[in-house]
Amino acid sequence: MLKNIIMEEILKQFPDLTDNQMEQFQKLESLYQDWNAKINVISRKDIEELYTKHVLHSLGIAKVMSFQPNAKVLDVGTGGGFPGIPLAILFPETNFYLIDVIAKKIKVVQAVADSLGLTNVKAEQLRAENVKEDFDFIVSRAVTNMPDFYSWVKNKIKKEQKHDLKNGILYLKGGDLTDELKDFPKATLYNLSDFFEDEFFETKKVVHLPLKFKP
Repeated sequence: MLKNIIMEEILKQFPDLTDNQMEQFQKLESLYQDWNAKINVISRKDIEELYTKHVLHSLGIAKVMSFQPNAKVLDVGTGGGFPGIPLAILFPETNFYLIDVIAKKIKVVQAVADSLGLTNVKAEQLRAENVKEDFDFIVSRAVTNMPDFYSWVKNKIKKEQKHDLKNGILYLKGGDLTDELKDFPKATLYNLSDFFEDEFFETKKVVHLPLKFKP
């Protein structure tokens, strides 16, 4: 019942979903339950609230940014595939590169992507500092504080801009970020409570930090 309610919420928020996209979103629960029984990538408590705490939360980025076809997005510290997998379902013509330092998590991510037929996802066990490509945007869910995250990815942004928002970081994080962002005056915060009604989103935000291209 809860799953159906959340699926209705996803469709309400993103009414242009195709039947295939809806089917992919619906498959996430069984896929993650199956993999979680083998490799614990999501806490037992959170797996019961997968669609709220992981899927819908990941899609919060899409309330701020609509990725263009052929854009390149790097998901750093993707864990079990969030926010990268839900975003890849929503934006099938955008290229997503999901990385994590833990091999078993990348194994799950690749298996889920394959099961869903997501040809726009590449998953690899890799540290952000060792990525050699440039991207339109770099996304993540609170893997560390912003100063450290910035130091990992600051030189991995494309020069050419094709979106309304400037190329840079789109970061999902909660709580009071005043101190953490004090050295980033260009950061913009978007409250997810403006888009989603569930109490889980009361303190959750998307942080957009534009980054300049550095050759």
